[in-house]
Order: sequence, then C-alpha cells, then structure tokens
Amino acid sequence: MQDSKRVMLTVAYDGSAYSGWALQKSTPNTIEEMLNRAIHGLTGENVQVIGASRTDAGVHAYGNIAVFDTASSIPGDRFSFALNHILPADIRIVESGEVDPSFHPRHCTSEKTYEYRILNTRTEIPTERLYTYHFGMPLDEKLMHEAGQYLVGEHDFTSFCNVESQALSHVRTIKSVDVSRSGDHVTIRIVGNGFLYNMVRIIAGTLIQIGRGKGVPSDVQTMLEIKDRASAGPTAPACGLFLVMYRFPDLVRT
Repeated sequence: MQDSKRVMLTVAYDGSAYSGWALQKSTPNTIEEMLNRAIHGLTGENVQVIGASRTDAGVHAYGNIAVFDTASSIPGDRFSFALNHILPADIRIVESGEVDPSFHPRHCTSEKTYEYRILNTRTEIPTERLYTYHFGMPLDEKLMHEAGQYLVGEHDFTSFCNVESQALSHVRTIKSVDVSRSGDHVTIRIVGNGFLYNMVRIIAGTLIQIGRGKGVPSDVQTMLEIKDRASAGPTAPACGLFLVMYRFPDLVRT
C-alpha cells in the first residue's frame, strides 16, 4: 500500500460566490468544500483539507494555504496541475508540494500579508464592486498611514476583534501597516503573525474613519488601551479584503 504523504496547496480564489473558507453544515458552497470534492474526484479519497486562514464570505485570496494527507501516487508538485482541471474557474491551485507529515499551517510560526482595497471615487464603478470597497467621501491616506503606525508591535487587539471571537488570547503582533494611494485607489497593507476574527476589516474601517476626518491618528492608541470593541470603527465590507500571501519561516519542503 502507498505510504501516506502530506501535500500543501497554495490556493487563490475569488470569494464573491462563496460562503467563506470553512466547511459548514448549515451553509454550503465554501472554498474548503470545493477543495475536498476536487481531491476526492482526483484520488477517490475522502479527505478534509486543513486551511491556514478561515476567510469570511466575499473575501479573496492570492495565497491561502491548505494541507491534506493522501496515499495517492500523484507527486506532490503535480496536484496543482491536476486539481486545476477539476476546480471551478474562480478557484486555482497556484502551487503544490509535499511537506513534512507533522506540518500544520495553524500550529507553526507564520507571517500573513493582507491588503484592504478602497475605491475612493464619487460614483461607484460597477466592474470593481466585488473587489474594492467604494467610499465616496475624500480620504486622507497620509492620516490613515499615520494612524496605522500605532498598531505596529505586540498589542491586545480586543478593540479590533469581533465580539463573537472564541480566541483564548487577543494579543497579536503586527509587523507593518502601510497605506498608499494610486489614483482613486487606496490600499491598506498589513503584515502580522496572526489575526483575530474580523480584525483586518475592523482596522480598515477604523482607518477609513480617521481618513475622512472623524478623529485623529492618536485615537488608535486610545482604542488599544480601552480594549472595547465599541471604541473602534466599523467593520469594513468583505469585498475589499485580499489575503495576499503566507510565509512560514521554518517550513522545510520534502
């Protein structure tokens, strides 16, 4: 019998049509469900992929990570090619490869990069409605960038976390926050070691409020100290959020 191996997938997807990443009994049509089905169709095995990030409905990704165990004879680096012939056009495996059987994407040192994309025009552009958050009032991206610097470092992010979060600790480390503008597009880029439920979207909503003149950058410091969700800004819509990439400093591919 073929020995089992663990395969890692780098998954890109347009999340517009899906109910998020995680498999849910009450809500069909998730990214995880589509991956499980495709792997079963390819190998005949009933697998349950393990995802690194459980993105919400409508959130997009260039590089979410999933692993699964298989006894298939297909080489690890060929799963990307084979699965892309089965998966729907809005999900693609960017890369695949065999990793150590003990590797778990949520139980190891990692670094995530997210981008939140804002269309800052008076009128919405229909072709961008699924991939940017339209905000019709002027935004000062320099104030937003200044406010974001208060989030850098290790902090208790209770104020920037959905109240339904079940995380045992709200302490996380943000390595960088950068806000930039290119024409009518404002991009918030955040790099960190982990993120709480809705954390990036709440940060985005907070920085947008400051960018429109409701508060000053140093208010973010006060929000962190208060540790109360009501002190921070609104949760920005999912459509503007992209999981750009994961980095695993200690990962050794086999």
